[in-house]
Amino acid sequence: MNPILVIPARMASTRLPGKPLVDISGVPMIVQVWRRGMEADIGPVIVAAAEQEIADAITDAGGKAVLTDPNLPSGSDRIFEAVERADPDRRHDTVVNLQGDLPALDRATVHASLKPLKADADVDIATLVAEIHDPDELQNPNVVKAVVGFDGAQQTARALWFSRLPAPGGDGPHWHHIGLYTYRRAALARFVSLPPSVLEKREKLEQLRALENGMRMDAARVETIPFGVDTPDDLEKMRALFASRGSDT
Repeated sequence: MNPILVIPARMASTRLPGKPLVDISGVPMIVQVWRRGMEADIGPVIVAAAEQEIADAITDAGGKAVLTDPNLPSGSDRIFEAVERADPDRRHDTVVNLQGDLPALDRATVHASLKPLKADADVDIATLVAEIHDPDELQNPNVVKAVVGFDGAQQTARALWFSRLPAPGGDGPHWHHIGLYTYRRAALARFVSLPPSVLEKREKLEQLRALENGMRMDAARVETIPFGVDTPDDLEKMRALFASRGSDT
């Protein structure tokens, strides 16, 4: 495997406008996320930027950004366009899609996203899950549940479905889906070529498009759920976390 890590970013955000450029410990959040990608050390890191100001923030920090069409419908489309422009010779066969609102992500979590692809050549897309322990989280429709059957201490298993409802039924663990994806490059090309699927539109979950079209997605289990920045309250919590570390990283 020869991975490339891509971080999609755009300024439009309903709950936190201008999110990529909000300040966290003296630098824009997108720069903090780019640093986490570099620290993972799995391959080159590029930011797929919908706007010039995002690209400028990354290049000013010493990174590489690719400007993408601001009208693209999703982050998956944005990373595909960026990879095609950054790597036209197709040297990289694996694409890690790192979300642009995870400035405190640890390198072990990024590495875990590669495990399903390493474990089985038939896996098209890999993702991450963590066990749900809070009953309120289980009932929260904003928390996406992954239907994955881990056998005992098994660390990777096939993702059969995703839902906003508690699933599956019966006794046993439930899994919180973490929206970090790793694609085989050919699988990413196929995924973005597919139209939105029936149940994807019903659940408003893009990953269902892959499953509805027969693509295989496996999940690796991790211990903790990365803290993301979606709202002004999240931003203040993240700033406090960085301040408690006494560092800009």
